[in-house]
Amino acid sequence: MEGTNSSSFKAFILMGISDHPQLEMIFFVAILISYLLTLLGNSTIILLSHLDSRLHTPMYFFLSNLSSMDLAFTTSSIPQMLINLWGPDKTISYGGCVTQLYVFLWLGGTEGILLVVMAFDRYVAVCRPLHYTIIMNPRLCWQLAAIAWLCGLGNSVIQSTFTFQLPLCGHQKVDNFVCEVPAIIKLACGDTSLNEAMLNGVCTFFTAIPLTIILISYCNIAQAALKIHSAEGRRKAFNTCLSHLVVVLLFFGSVIYEYLLPAKTSNQDQDKFISLFYSVVTPVVNPLIYTLRNNEVKGALRRLLRKGREVG
Repeated sequence: MEGTNSSSFKAFILMGISDHPQLEMIFFVAILISYLLTLLGNSTIILLSHLDSRLHTPMYFFLSNLSSMDLAFTTSSIPQMLINLWGPDKTISYGGCVTQLYVFLWLGGTEGILLVVMAFDRYVAVCRPLHYTIIMNPRLCWQLAAIAWLCGLGNSVIQSTFTFQLPLCGHQKVDNFVCEVPAIIKLACGDTSLNEAMLNGVCTFFTAIPLTIILISYCNIAQAALKIHSAEGRRKAFNTCLSHLVVVLLFFGSVIYEYLLPAKTSNQDQDKFISLFYSVVTPVVNPLIYTLRNNEVKGALRRLLRKGREVG
C-alpha cells in the first residue's frame, strides 16, 4: 500500500480502551470520577503550597510543580477519552492528535526529570541538613524546575517531529485510547527502525537513567537516616521520603513496562491497561499518597478550612 502524507489526514479513529462496547459506560464513569478527583487533589496541593506560608519550602515548591504537571497531563488526554466513550464518534482531529502527542510527551518527560529533582531535594534534606537552606535556595529551585520542564519539551519536540514525519498508510485507526508514539508508528508505511531506535533511546534517557539516579540517592538517604540516633528523627526522615519513592515506583514501573521491555508477553488489552494506569490512575493517586502520610499538608488543609469557616 502506498504511503500517505500525514498532512492529508483530517482525523484519526481511536479504537478505545476495550473491544467490548458494553464496558464503555463503566469506563466512562470510572474515568470521570478519577479525573474529578485528580482535579480536586492536585488543585488542593497547589492551593495549599501557595497560601500556607509554612509550606513555602523547596519540597512543596516541587510538589506543586508535580501537581501542575499532573493536572495538565490528564487534561491533555482524559476529556477526549470521555468524549469517545460517551458516544459512537471515536474520532480525533489530526491537529488534536498532534497536540495531544506533543503535550503528552512533554509532560511525561517532565515528570521523569522532576522526580529526580525531588529526590535530590530529599537527599540534601537528609544527608546535608545543616546546609539545606543554602543549597536549596529559591534561585536553584527555579532553575531545577525550569530544567525539568525544558527537558520534557525537548523530548516532545524530538519524538513528535520524527513520528509525524513518517508516511502513514491508508487506514487511520489508532489502536489505543490516546495518540501515543508506538500506536502512531504502527500506522506507518515503510521502515520504522530509526523511529523505534529513537523511541527506545529517548525513553531510556527519561526513565532508566532517572530511575537509577533516584535509587542511588535513596540508598544514600537510607544510610544517612540509619545513622540518626533518635528514633523520631529516623522515622521522620523515612516518612518524608517514602511517599516520593512510592510515586517514583508507580510512574517508572508502568512506563518502563510499556516502553522499554523488549519481549512482553502481554496482549494489546494489557498494554492499554498499563497506559491507562500511568495516564489516569497515577495522577489521582499522587496527591493521595502525599497528603495521607503528610502531617504538614493535613495541618495546612485544616488551617485553610478553619479560615474559610471564620470568613464565612
